This record gives sequence, C-alpha cells and structure tokens, in this order.
Amino acid sequence: MKRRSFVTALIAAPFVITRPAVAQVPAVAIAFPLQTPIHVTKSGLRARDAEALSLWYQTHVGLQELSREGATIHLGAGGITLLEITEVEGIVLAPMRVAGLYHNAYLLPSRHDLARWVLNASNLGMRIDGAADHLVSEAIYLTDPEGNGVEIYADRPADEWEWNNGQVEMASLQIDFQGMVAELQGQETRWFGAPPGTCLGHVHMKVGDTARASAFWRETMGFDAVRERMGASFLSTGGYHHTIAVNEWNSFGAGPRDPIHVGLDFVELGGSAVTAAASYQDDWGNSIRMAV
Repeated sequence: MKRRSFVTALIAAPFVITRPAVAQVPAVAIAFPLQTPIHVTKSGLRARDAEALSLWYQTHVGLQELSREGATIHLGAGGITLLEITEVEGIVLAPMRVAGLYHNAYLLPSRHDLARWVLNASNLGMRIDGAADHLVSEAIYLTDPEGNGVEIYADRPADEWEWNNGQVEMASLQIDFQGMVAELQGQETRWFGAPPGTCLGHVHMKVGDTARASAFWRETMGFDAVRERMGASFLSTGGYHHTIAVNEWNSFGAGPRDPIHVGLDFVELGGSAVTAAASYQDDWGNSIRMAV
C-alpha cells in the first residue's frame, strides 16, 4: 500500500466511533512469541542522535523511556525494556544495500490495540511506508529518522494460521482498516502508548546470502525454518510464525557491516531453551546475545 494511503482512507471512512465514559483495561496475556523456547527479548540501535531517535519511538511506536545509562536510553512498555538506543559519535547513515536491520517488529496485544494505533497515526499524519495482511498477522511499516525499519503489528489467533509440511502460510494482502477500526465501537479509541503486554515479536535482518544466514540460525542458534521463499527465510521455535527473518532483497552479496554505520547494535534472545549467557555474530557482523 502506498505511503499514507491508508491514513487518507481512514479519514474518509463512513463510520463513527463513540467513547465509553470509563476506559476498559483488559487483563494482560503473555504473547505467543514470549512463550516459545527461544524468543526476542529486546534489541539495540547505534544512533547518531539518541535523544531525537528516542523521541521518535515514543511518539510513533508508543514506547516509554524507562531509564538512562551513559549514552544509552532504555525504552519499553509495561516497565519492560524492548529497545536500547546508544549514541555513538562519528557514525553515519547506512546505505540501503548493506547488511543489517530490516526492521524491528513490535507486537501489540490485540487487534483493538492496533486499531487504536492506526487512529493515532491518522490523527498525527504519520509517514507510513506500507501495510499488509499477512494472514498470520496485520502489520504497518515505518522507517525511523536514521533509516531503521519498524513494524507495528497484531497477530491473528494462532489456531487460524495454516501450516503445510512445517511451513506456515503467509501473504501480503490489503488490510481491512475500516473493519479493524469499526471493532472499537463502544470501546476506548484513544491511544495511550504501547500497552503492557507489547513485546518485540520478531526481528528481520538484511544479509548478503539468505541460504547461509538461514543455516546459521538453524544449525548454530537452534531455530526451525518455517517459511522460505523469494530470497527470504523466516525462522522460529515453538510454532510461532517467525521470531527471526533474514532476506537478501536489497543486500544480495553484501559483506560484513561497517562499524561506521548507524543501525542494529544487537538482538537479545531469551527463553526456556537458553540455559547460559553467550554471544554470537553472523557472517555479516549482526550481534546476537543469549540472556538468562
């Protein structure tokens, strides 16, 4: 979908949302990806201007500043850190075709939360790169001021996902934004920031060779490849649609990352299958931490 087209569609949508007198606060359930044996806990970014980037993630994603430590700002939701932004002097923006971060994907607890985010994005006139119904989820895509991709998404119920021979069915269809927002009828419609239960559902990286990257995640990190097609590999544990994704769409043949560039600092993984702290790097210099 073209940038901002869904915002225009929402403004013209022929329905009216009413607010209840008292906001309804549902119980927070543990997100599916956080129940898997290995999942993403947080990620880090190397930034030219940590202050400005932090403000962008607060206004656009709804993360809250939790603490500061030296040159690093910790952001999260529900008191849990999901993103660490570290300012590094002298670094520069990264060209599109180098390896590194494709996007950090923030999973909201429900479709209703995504609808509230959509209304807020419409009201603020946010710049949107695209949106898609992936069958397993509905996702909106943005780019932060330093060129890092961001996904805001909500999962469909896992019992609606279709699997064939260990491969999950995914697609890129048009989202029914009017239907999504209409589900808020009679409920609170305002967006108060990323609610408790929001997590970093998956991280998608750019690599120079998808087959080699997929082998690393399977053989070294213990993941299953749950979808492989068109230059991308989607991997997870415990039956999630993907916790890690790698692609060569814009970075085919790329070599190791240059430390002069902004972008991904690290991806941190945790879960019941992580029994000891450890650090890894893939062939492109993407850093992975295992935390217990």
